[in-house]
Amino acid sequence: MYIIIVGAGDIGTPLIDIATRSGNEVVVIERDPDKADRVANQYDCLVLNADATTKETISDAGGEQADAIISTTDQDATNIMVCLLAQEFDIPAILSVVHNPEHMGLFRQIGVNTMQNPQQLIAEYLYRAVARPAIVDFMRIGEEAEVFEIEVTPEAPITGKSLNEAAASGLLDDDMLVVAIERNGEGHPITPRGNTEIEAGDILTVYSGVGADPEITDIFGHHEDRT
Repeated sequence: MYIIIVGAGDIGTPLIDIATRSGNEVVVIERDPDKADRVANQYDCLVLNADATTKETISDAGGEQADAIISTTDQDATNIMVCLLAQEFDIPAILSVVHNPEHMGLFRQIGVNTMQNPQQLIAEYLYRAVARPAIVDFMRIGEEAEVFEIEVTPEAPITGKSLNEAAASGLLDDDMLVVAIERNGEGHPITPRGNTEIEAGDILTVYSGVGADPEITDIFGHHEDRT
């Protein structure tokens, strides 16, 4: 893809690294000369030391041919202006970081895909790692639902049961679904069926409509989440 990344700060720099390593054609717009020089010396990309809130700069960055533009600056006003300019160039994918939750509605009104306050997301993730140590990884869906990964212990009530048996015994209710099973470090996860038996050491990807509360993690043998 041809990707324009605006900003080479704490969010933009890792994104530049991922995008360039993945073989994309990347153009970076950064108004701070020191940051622009650092990126130009470190990554295989074109760097413009310029103001991204002007139409001329977006044009110089190749807005007419870009597949995506991602604005990562720490100023919502700048990100909004970049997104509005990107729409004039009919860039197919327009994404932005949003720092102030009160601005989310504005970004949505102009049809921009957003990521809300990365610092807040990181803080929530770190707190979750302390409060729910059994959870390997998770993603919140809506207000309560979550998709999470969790390892099954030998003592877990679900160990040795098929998914049908777990449902019949009340361990898995209608609000829960085992989506995938990673077993013995195999490259491809197992797509579970009703007769699939859960083994100790399995890492399950689970959807829970009520989140990953301690009552849920108990099913997989993790009582430490109650402490």
